[in-house]
Amino acid sequence: RHAIVAVKEHGRRDLVVPLARPLALGIHHLIEWGVAAVPLTVVPAPTRRSAARRRGGDPITRIAAAATAAHPGIAVVNAVRIVGPVHDSVGLSPAARERNIAGRVRLSAQPPGEVLLVDDVVTTGATARETVRVLRAGGVRVTAVLALAHA
Repeated sequence: RHAIVAVKEHGRRDLVVPLARPLALGIHHLIEWGVAAVPLTVVPAPTRRSAARRRGGDPITRIAAAATAAHPGIAVVNAVRIVGPVHDSVGLSPAARERNIAGRVRLSAQPPGEVLLVDDVVTTGATARETVRVLRAGGVRVTAVLALAHA
């Protein structure tokens, strides 16, 4: 979790590859266990546009791209985005996190085939739940959600 915060809030791009390794291993295990299959589309959880601008891009997308670079059957697609006002969720209660993200995730691209949602840190699961709901409502087959850390 500390490494993820360092990438997101302190620009530690040198930690992208080390964080990509456990993500790649997690993806490998999901495929090996038959939970997911190749071809596979990895969809990074959405981030606020202002946060991505401040961070010089989306860290979870960079981590996902590094984790899947050696796998030609796995693509990373930014298929969801956040619209409208969403506050930083740090310090919000679980109920406030749900209200904060509800109705704010939109499908921005139709990802092909089977989808694995990837998130950096899952605290209450509000973002993951809302994103899966939106993807499924858009006809997307979400196979699993994989997070790098749990807060």
